[in-house]
Amino acid sequence: MSRPEEDGLLQLIAIILRLRGALASLLLAAVLILPARAETALDCFGENRDLWIAGCTAMIESGSLEPEQLSRAYAMRALGFSLRGQYDRAIGDYDAAIQIVPDFAVALNNRAWAYFRSGRGSQGLADVEKSLQLNPMSEHTWDTRAHIRQVMGDSAGAMADYEKAAEIGGERMVKLYQCGLAEQGLYTGPRHGVYTGEVKAALETCAKDRNCDPLPADEHCRPTTS
Repeated sequence: MSRPEEDGLLQLIAIILRLRGALASLLLAAVLILPARAETALDCFGENRDLWIAGCTAMIESGSLEPEQLSRAYAMRALGFSLRGQYDRAIGDYDAAIQIVPDFAVALNNRAWAYFRSGRGSQGLADVEKSLQLNPMSEHTWDTRAHIRQVMGDSAGAMADYEKAAEIGGERMVKLYQCGLAEQGLYTGPRHGVYTGEVKAALETCAKDRNCDPLPADEHCRPTTS
């Protein structure tokens, strides 16, 4: 799924990159002693997602991180596991991240999504609701709760959350829904990011079906939503 693993990633990286200089400084001494290990640790924040798990593991095991930084390293490694479909391992790392920083809104949302993706959506409901309390302007978190409500049979609640996600996320979020609903055979209109009556009707139909997903599959709709 392109969201929220990837879009949640954008939120997480935006936070982490602000700490990257500090983290690099913390590892400077390690570079002098164990250069290969320290260089691997910095991959935790690199662009190559295939290196995140090894990089974050090295960073976590470095013993050099302040609590907030350690929490974010766990959350980044969790995201690496989640993107590989290793949801139990992802949840374990999100548990560690949240134990250190209980009000980590992105980690709460992403743990809820990992529960949803592993077929345990109801277990993620408390997480996503706390994440919404912490950051009610995250379209991705509204979308996460919409998915969870949908699989729990609350189609009206799911629809309300999808519309809130579209309202906050604007053109990009609506394009994602247009693309995903088109894949479901529910929408045939243009993918222009405008929330029309046709989009709303397609979303309403989808929300009533626990097996329907209004988000596009991985790598789909990328040119449209970039």
